[in-house]
Amino acid sequence: MSKTVLVFDFGASSARAMRCMFDGGRLLLEEVHRFVNTPINEAGHLRWDIDELFEQMKIGISFAMFNGGFDAISIDTWGVDFALIGRDGEMLEKPVHYRDSRTDDMPHEVAGILPAEALFMQTGVQPQSINTVYQLAYIVRHERNMLFRAERLLMMPDLFAYFLTGECRNEYTEATTSQLIDQKSKGWNLKIIESLGLPKRIFCPIIRPGEVYGGLKDELAVEFRCERVPVIACPSHDTASAVLAVPSEQEHFVFISCGTWALFGTELKRPIVSKEVMELGLSNEGGYGDTAIMLKNIMGLWLIQECRRYYNKDGLDYTFAYLEQAAREAEPFVSFINPNDSSFVAPDNMPIKIREYCRKTGQPIPESMGEILRCIYQSLACEFALTLESISEITGLKYDRIHMIGGGTKDKLLCELTADCCGIPAVAGPTEATALGNGIASLIALGEIENVAAARRIIIDSGLTHTFEPTEHAKWLEALKNYRKIVTFGSGQC
Repeated sequence: MSKTVLVFDFGASSARAMRCMFDGGRLLLEEVHRFVNTPINEAGHLRWDIDELFEQMKIGISFAMFNGGFDAISIDTWGVDFALIGRDGEMLEKPVHYRDSRTDDMPHEVAGILPAEALFMQTGVQPQSINTVYQLAYIVRHERNMLFRAERLLMMPDLFAYFLTGECRNEYTEATTSQLIDQKSKGWNLKIIESLGLPKRIFCPIIRPGEVYGGLKDELAVEFRCERVPVIACPSHDTASAVLAVPSEQEHFVFISCGTWALFGTELKRPIVSKEVMELGLSNEGGYGDTAIMLKNIMGLWLIQECRRYYNKDGLDYTFAYLEQAAREAEPFVSFINPNDSSFVAPDNMPIKIREYCRKTGQPIPESMGEILRCIYQSLACEFALTLESISEITGLKYDRIHMIGGGTKDKLLCELTADCCGIPAVAGPTEATALGNGIASLIALGEIENVAAARRIIIDSGLTHTFEPTEHAKWLEALKNYRKIVTFGSGQC
């Protein structure tokens, strides 16, 4: 009888519990619970409502038991955020959200101790203010007493696993997002840790995808009337799980994991760490099987999500389909933004910020909803094209298609514009790539699927993709030139 994994996939705005199984021919995902992930303001910071998230997780476990049970649990989340656990085994405070403003100035402060280039060369990860290393530097500088009280640092998926098992471990792919992992040894970089004044004791043993955090606590097994099933480490950084589900049999491929963030990258056998890679804005994060995922973080559908929130603030209910249609009807190639400009990070008044960016960069100012949304869509497509160019330049490879995976691939306009701007087909799907990759890693560990190649073949055969062919690439060539100029000029605003 085939085994079933209860997959928890936590995104930055929503989460779901899904039963994942392999029937010998197809991978099956059955959603048993979906819930929102809404941050809260507490004690002066934007935080994750971790107590509510764990309560919803427990509901998901109960629903999964009611719907047929499971043989293991695995968890993926976003990167960089963490909780500190005290001597009594309790969290010292609720985890702070990466969009909190506390780290805005930390890259500059840390540069006096660890210059950005040196930090990149040791870790392979692009210095960004949201990274764990800068969050911890803030605590060292402003809340040092908390570090004296801390016994363990748990990244978000490790924290949920701790709630379930009582075991403290740090999963490798998630740990790489901290910018504290040595890109050569693939262990904690003690030089960086010591230079920042961080206590070494808080960093847990590292485990790899396929290893086990521990068994479900006795009291939880009793509560849910289930066995003490193993909690298996998947590639717990959601991007690493998503890449595992890219439906490609090619050794070299590029992908865009589309969601709140758009992660554009490629899977490599080993990281590429150089000054050129850093200057192009690329990072090397951990993947399944100790692969390296070289990618660029692009502020993807967050821009659309925040516009929708702004337009719906007076009780309206514009759907994403309505917003997409409004963008389709607007005139193309009028104005552009740099999606990664720092002014777009905070969650408020996105349409106003976009108008202001266009004003500062001397462009026509978009006024209508459709004009603003069209500006976002075509800017994302241009950013994808330039990132494809960068990755091709670094790897020396030419790619014949882009795999677009994740929930953002439901947005057909984004897929169409990506194919047109990049001039190669965009293969969209699967939409549930992260949950599939999460489940695949655990099913391989349980012996249900042979290996990654077999899993990707199964996904290809499942018919979960749709190909968008480029039809108007020539029209984008001038737009790309204009976008490059705007981004170069606008970089002074960052």
